[in-house]
Amino acid sequence: MKYYSLTDNNNTASFSEAVIRGLAPDRGLYFPESTPRLDESFLADIATKSMVEIGVEVMRPFVGGTIPEVRLEKIVTDTLCFDFPVNKINDNTATLELFHGPTMAFKDVGARFMARCIGYFNEQSPKKVTVLVATSGDTGGAVASGFLGIEGTEVIILYPKGKVSHIQELQLTTNGNNIKAVEVDGVFDDCQEMVKSAFIDEDLKGKLNLTSANSINVARWLPQSLYFFFAYQQFQRMGIDKKLAFSVPSGNFGNICAGIVAKRLGLPISHFIASTNSNDTVPRYLQTQDYQPNPSKQTISNAMDVGNPSNFIRIQSLYGNDFDALKQDFSSYAYNDVETKLALAELHQKHNYVADPHGAVGYLGLQHFLANNPDHYGVFLETAHPIKFRDTVEETLGLTLEIPTQIQHILDKTPEKTSLSGYDAFKDYLLSQAV
Repeated sequence: MKYYSLTDNNNTASFSEAVIRGLAPDRGLYFPESTPRLDESFLADIATKSMVEIGVEVMRPFVGGTIPEVRLEKIVTDTLCFDFPVNKINDNTATLELFHGPTMAFKDVGARFMARCIGYFNEQSPKKVTVLVATSGDTGGAVASGFLGIEGTEVIILYPKGKVSHIQELQLTTNGNNIKAVEVDGVFDDCQEMVKSAFIDEDLKGKLNLTSANSINVARWLPQSLYFFFAYQQFQRMGIDKKLAFSVPSGNFGNICAGIVAKRLGLPISHFIASTNSNDTVPRYLQTQDYQPNPSKQTISNAMDVGNPSNFIRIQSLYGNDFDALKQDFSSYAYNDVETKLALAELHQKHNYVADPHGAVGYLGLQHFLANNPDHYGVFLETAHPIKFRDTVEETLGLTLEIPTQIQHILDKTPEKTSLSGYDAFKDYLLSQAV
């Protein structure tokens, strides 16, 4: 399997090269040259498969022989060390819970898979890799956990000052070891731009071996397709045979893009709904065909506070940049904080389900779609545990959340971070790390 840059398709790389580089030299996102369909017998028998069997089968073509089969199986086994349960809400709605991992966010899978791939590649060429990651909330904690103690790696996490929850900040600033946190005076888009700028900075080349752990990296992005296979497996076991629609809370659009990859691999998904908060660049685009990103706005669903989602270009590429073809499979709706809190209350009062703000946005988008498409069975993704947004959830629902064991051990820790403003200061910081 080769990967090409979406900026210049003559700029190609192997899986290992794409993972280590993060971005192509022309600053384009890497994209697989093909999406091979899985054998029909595999999908027919998916109810009998283990999670590891599914993970190896799905990821094998994308790894493209750069990792031996035995090692790939170990990487997948280490990655999928927790469950992904489907929880029924009513007769035609369920949620897929993706928060049962070590940092209680869906990004645990991609972060763990990528960290272990880089760990393997470093064994073959032991040159220290500096991993840059911009986070609007959950990515930083998942990457910190996934890469903690991985030989030959140093992780630098950039996050916007005052725009992540207290627990999220603790998860990315209290690790020590090979994990460092940088608090940026700005918004997520500023953090993301600083990471991208570092990759093309000639002064940094040769001094640092940079890669990115955001969903721009293929090893972070592609494993997220596994969620949709795990959901489908459970629906097969439950005997659900209606058309499937997935509503995905969307910020940088990597998760929903991975779902579309799952569909291309052969998974029978009828429709995708990209549910966003007030950062509504994609919903506006689907109404106007005019892609006009706005500066990101702060909301209570902060992991989706992205004004210019990087992965949307990958979604467009999956549909050959055909707007009409995209709209057949893909809808997108935006909701504000008031609507999000009302959805949290509805889920709790009507269905006895405690969601987080991102899941609540996903629920809203799904209800919008199902109102006009009652022949579908709908699934909304719960991408983070409610405890990560404790103040909002407890205040909205009038209850006290139990603190999971994954969170308890960090609550008394003190954040360790470096505060910076602007790319020049960040560049100086990186150069200081190269000494």
